[in-house]
Amino acid sequence: MIDPVNKFKIPDEWIKKANMPLEILKSRINSGRYVLLSDGSLLRRGFTTGTTAAAAAKASVISLRKKNISEVYVPTPSGIRVLLQVKANSGKASAIKDPGDHASDATGGMEIVAEARECDRIIIKAGRGIGSKKGLPAINSSPMRQIEDAVKEAIGETGLKGACVEISVPKGVEIAKKTLNAQVGISGGISILGTTGFVEPWNEHLGEMKEELIRQADRIVLTTGRLGVRFSHMLFPGYNIILIGSDISRGLSAAKEKADVIISGLPGLILKWSYPDILKDSGYLTVQEMIDESPDNTLIDRGLEKAVKLSGKRVVLFNRNGTILRDSASGGKKRGDFL
Repeated sequence: MIDPVNKFKIPDEWIKKANMPLEILKSRINSGRYVLLSDGSLLRRGFTTGTTAAAAAKASVISLRKKNISEVYVPTPSGIRVLLQVKANSGKASAIKDPGDHASDATGGMEIVAEARECDRIIIKAGRGIGSKKGLPAINSSPMRQIEDAVKEAIGETGLKGACVEISVPKGVEIAKKTLNAQVGISGGISILGTTGFVEPWNEHLGEMKEELIRQADRIVLTTGRLGVRFSHMLFPGYNIILIGSDISRGLSAAKEKADVIISGLPGLILKWSYPDILKDSGYLTVQEMIDESPDNTLIDRGLEKAVKLSGKRVVLFNRNGTILRDSASGGKKRGDFL
């Protein structure tokens, strides 16, 4: 069984521990909404700001021709179509961001609003509550394409020539204070982000379970996401691979008595943890954007050095395709594909 969001091959042992019929489990996993853990339990993924904005945008366009839209299907960057609840009428729509089982998602429950009017082409504008950096709206390229694709679908359904859609976040300025936006030079609101369309689950109960796993293990890899889990299993056989999400400091605290500990994962969470100002004056909105455009950027090296100094451990940064971006054990040098 393959997780369709991160392409992780779920071990048979995990599947056997799931207390439900196999067909139901397959259906939930294939929806992208659920993550199966090693103990057989399921956690629910949430939706990114990009997916939520795409739903509001699509609904706003459809409502120019139809009344009282209550739900829409939208595409996600991971290739999965998802159904979101919306409120839409007369060209105005709203959607609420579902955080899934992520208790500390600062944008969970946030309302995203879209207002549409017919145009001769597709235009997406950032309105009130969406931040900006150096005059550019904080809408990343992947969710922008997602929003545009959702609007194209709406145009196809309604027969409109095109649509101008303005997306806003009524409480964006207030909510942004709970995020890292100010630290990376984004002002005036939240960012519209998301490379898969889904938010990975995390909660305090899971954190406690992971701490116990860390205490019981001898050779440990602390990784920040599901792709990190997948790649770490291949790169570090014989290690206990433990998903810690953004709680890197908490994971290290639980592993403080352990001698053989590695930190691994995609660069975003690790570099923001070790080097909160990494994007300040860099010209990039996200760490991933920096890596895509400038993989040899010295800011990445500086962030890696800080991560090693802060943790006292080996740190391995993965690319999304399974290659190693940086490995502190090789002096921070890039390595080839280990697959």
